[in-house]
Amino acid sequence: MNDLIYTLLISVTPWIEIRGAIPYAILKAGMDPVYVFPLAVAANIFVIYPSFLLLDYVFELMKRTPLNMFINRTHIKAKPYVEKYGLWGLCFFVSIPFPGTGAYSGALAAHIFGIKNKRAMLAIACGVFIAGVLVTLITLFFNESLGFLLKSL
Repeated sequence: MNDLIYTLLISVTPWIEIRGAIPYAILKAGMDPVYVFPLAVAANIFVIYPSFLLLDYVFELMKRTPLNMFINRTHIKAKPYVEKYGLWGLCFFVSIPFPGTGAYSGALAAHIFGIKNKRAMLAIACGVFIAGVLVTLITLFFNESLGFLLKSL
């Protein structure tokens, strides 16, 4: 039960999200990927709406604090994708399985570029789903590869 709670908490932690939750659950906790994937993805999608609500109220305050560096970094990272491809670019940006490109950064990027919340939420949810698939496949691949290497030693 603790592993499930840890997985869900990691899934909603900014800049870690499913990129850390899925490998933790599969590799460390030994949980079934078929069970982990939908839980981690659903938890990460769950944070999109509250992120937009929070950003609507505190975005201007963030610009006047040290948090402004996150705004600038997200703007720089997301700009090539969002300006060229719009909502598909936002989806692609969120789906990149690297820290700092998840649901929170996607919500921030959508806010920066003035994308309407409802449309952005769909693109971000799509990106989270794709990232979940990629992270699960990468985790399973490396788990099998590392397991094979360790057995051969």
